[in-house]
Amino acid sequence: MSTSFWPGEKIPRSGIYGAVHTNNHASQHEVTVIRGGDFPQCNDCGGHVYFTLIKAAQRIDNNPHFRKSTIPAPT
Repeated sequence: MSTSFWPGEKIPRSGIYGAVHTNNHASQHEVTVIRGGDFPQCNDCGGHVYFTLIKAAQRIDNNPHFRKSTIPAPT
């Protein structure tokens, strides 16, 4: 698996990613990204940004401790 991801590539894991703008119009910063979509372009520099995973995280609604049950609780 690649360690850098560019706009238009599929997001492989949810988590906190570092966003690096290669034209240096912004300092590196952290963003939360959710698995399943595509990495976005920057509103200012378009495709001149890449993302690196800093810390993977699970969506809360996918965690068994917080997932909503479809089976009614016993009364």
